Amino acid sequence: MALKQVSSNKCFEGFQKVFEHDSAELKCKMKFGIYLPPKAETGKCPVLYWLSGLTCTEQNFITKAGFQQAAAEHGLIVVAPDTSPRGCNIEGEDESWDFGTGAGFYVDATEDPWKTNYRMYSYIKDELPKLINANFPTDPERMSIFGHSMGGHGALILALKNPGKYKSVSAFAPICNPIQCQWGKKALGGYLGPDTSKWEAYDATQLVKSYSGSPLDILIDQGKDDQFLSAGQLLPDNFIAACTERKIPVVFRLQQASCFCSPWSGYDHSYFFIASFINDHIKHHAKYLKA
Repeated sequence: MALKQVSSNKCFEGFQKVFEHDSAELKCKMKFGIYLPPKAETGKCPVLYWLSGLTCTEQNFITKAGFQQAAAEHGLIVVAPDTSPRGCNIEGEDESWDFGTGAGFYVDATEDPWKTNYRMYSYIKDELPKLINANFPTDPERMSIFGHSMGGHGALILALKNPGKYKSVSAFAPICNPIQCQWGKKALGGYLGPDTSKWEAYDATQLVKSYSGSPLDILIDQGKDDQFLSAGQLLPDNFIAACTERKIPVVFRLQQASCFCSPWSGYDHSYFFIASFINDHIKHHAKYLKA
């Protein structure tokens, strides 16, 4: 499958690049960012996949998170795909920010008119890794995944639905229980139809209740002053309770201002929050991705 390089920038002795390709799964052109560490010039490297949140493209993470220095130090290739198909000319796909364009929710849609193009789950699970492994110096046996918000949801479900595929998983402010929140109900209902039993296959809290695969050590960071946490969109407590019941290790860190008497607010849902703790997540994955 042909790749077209869109941009290339030297960064911490490696390269931050963006490529475009024709996706067979999504039936449209897609872009992804890829950071190639210095080590990639002389040998194969493990790959860490980042899944972004609602409204994002491949650009948000590569320009705002500040992960490249840590990725260079640990010798990790980091891939950041787009969050949905683009330009499919589906009626209604651009009407709202939390459904359609920029909001693929990492599911394989089964409902018209979405089912032809909106297959982000299969794109991330199968097509994109095959493309990356065929064109870059990767070690296909060493792969991990993380993400933010809708992308945190995506990372968790991909790890839970595919035991052993990913060496590790982590998330920033993930949507943990989408069948119980408004974002999830809108997306899952639209893409999968009204039968809520079908939604459970894409809900991390439901999936972890029956998980019996290889051991997972999950890291989650959540900002205490995240407006979407207080609005009931993320529901991490439900996921933690399910993990505890199943004895699945999860490190959940509720990040807040260092001084409780500070008049300023604490960590929110933004990339400022992500940038504050991204190095911890890179180190978490590097631990499991060592040869």
